[in-house]
Amino acid sequence: ESAGRAVAHAVAAHFPDGRVVAAVGKGKNGADALVALRTLRAWGRDVAAVPVGGLQLPPDLLHGWTIPLESIDALGSAAVALDGLLGTGASGPPRAGMEPVIRALNASTAPVVAIDGPTGVDLSTGRATSVAVEATMTVTFGGLKRGLVLHPGRRLAGRILVAEIGLPPHSASLGSVPRAITRKWAAAHLPALPPDAYKTLAGIVTVVAGRTGMGGAAIMTAMGALRAGAGGVRVISTESNRSPIHAAVPEAVFFDRADNDAFEALTGSAAVVIGPGIGADEAGYQLLEAVLARFAGPTVIDADAITLIAGAPSMLDSVRRESLILTPHPGELARLLSVDTADVLGDRFHAADEVSSRLRSTVLSKGSPSIVSSPGEPPLVSLTGHSGVATGGMGDTLAGIVAAFAAAGATPRMAAALGIHFAGAAAEEAGLGRGLLPRDVAEALPTVLLRQQAKSPMPPFILDLPAPF
Repeated sequence: ESAGRAVAHAVAAHFPDGRVVAAVGKGKNGADALVALRTLRAWGRDVAAVPVGGLQLPPDLLHGWTIPLESIDALGSAAVALDGLLGTGASGPPRAGMEPVIRALNASTAPVVAIDGPTGVDLSTGRATSVAVEATMTVTFGGLKRGLVLHPGRRLAGRILVAEIGLPPHSASLGSVPRAITRKWAAAHLPALPPDAYKTLAGIVTVVAGRTGMGGAAIMTAMGALRAGAGGVRVISTESNRSPIHAAVPEAVFFDRADNDAFEALTGSAAVVIGPGIGADEAGYQLLEAVLARFAGPTVIDADAITLIAGAPSMLDSVRRESLILTPHPGELARLLSVDTADVLGDRFHAADEVSSRLRSTVLSKGSPSIVSSPGEPPLVSLTGHSGVATGGMGDTLAGIVAAFAAAGATPRMAAALGIHFAGAAAEEAGLGRGLLPRDVAEALPTVLLRQQAKSPMPPFILDLPAPF
């Protein structure tokens, strides 16, 4: 009853006109669809059901209302089509007789609302069968299933509404549910600064980045940190990068990494980023080892530093690991696990959890979606951003953003979550689509940080996630 009425609320609010036709299976997903049709009919809508698999309408769901039964052709003339074929727990190819119905739903010009999840998508893994429903909107229940945030399930789900229907917090039907990093959540966890704050209180970030010819990595990391609110930035890099860094980021204080006094930059720093463009050679190894030995505070390990750790994990043996935040992309995550990248992409939640557990550190697994894993904590999943962030240098900017939040006092887990959330929000704010550059993300950050509070979704939904682009 609660699930079906939530679907009816979504249809009435977003697609208020015309006939609603549902493809109805024999299971509980079909029952949800019938409750939605009955509710919509009680509200005055013209509705019809397309029964699949020998469905007989159960009287106890209809409460005396009549739902017309029609053939598959009715889906083609519907104003709104409902996918009530399969939901949670379904895996493998759709059952006999469903494939023509799925094709009819996909061929319809009407918006398709999937109930719980698009038929053909495994709601645990996001994998899809060769024939799966391509939904305009998905109304899911109780929590955000992993299969709705992992591709191709994310793409096939369209816009996602999560409805609270009275399930207990650890319901077996939900499995291990990721926690969504929403705008409201991010606003509530953003470290606050008092009106009399000064730069040290805001947090000094030291960026250890950029060998000769890789000064851009240091620049993008420093700009990310500054635009995210760091009280100051110090950069340890090679002497050849001094002039470019001063020209691009005059706010940064420069230290030559070959100078014996360079590591004085770590004194008084609230957070450190190390890795972007330092090189994965012996010189890079020695630099990483020196920083880890001298700084015990929040440390964002990115890019080349991740590759170095993958090759010599013993360098972390004497490090305070709970202060580390690793930010690997899928290839780097695979190196840390000594597996193929395809294995990581096959189960990104497991891969992030495994590295986090092995290293006893926070892991921000970059991708679509990005996942934050910390030992003993449920995974956090990012809902912001778009495919335009697939550009070189975005990871450098993100590392600086994460470090700024850690410097301001956020825990490693919260800093990683806030960093990926606001970086994605800034990518959206920039409005440049596939032409987006890392500098655009940094420049848009102040705007989204000023406007971090978003409207709550309409009742009865606890989350409203736009379709990806």
